[in-house]
Amino acid sequence: MARGRVAYRKRRQNRFSMFMAVLVVVLIMVAVAWRSIELKQKIEEYSVKEAQLSAEIESEKERSTEIEEYGIYTQTKAFFEEVAKDKLGLVYEGEILFKQE
Repeated sequence: MARGRVAYRKRRQNRFSMFMAVLVVVLIMVAVAWRSIELKQKIEEYSVKEAQLSAEIESEKERSTEIEEYGIYTQTKAFFEEVAKDKLGLVYEGEILFKQE
């Protein structure tokens, strides 16, 4: 009879040990799944942010190009003539200037 109890206890301990091992594995799987969902959300957020930053970079490149072109234009004779006419009211000799009322 003592042998029966010992065998019963061992079986019961084995079942409990197996239950605990399965529980630990399941908890680890849940934790990994949870973390993977969080990481996927972060990846999506970063992808959206990357797209926004790429668009902003393109916009700034275009703006930089426009500024460079304007800088080149300000060094031309056409720019100086335009400023002289608009700001100073100067005209070429023999040129007629019409003003709107």
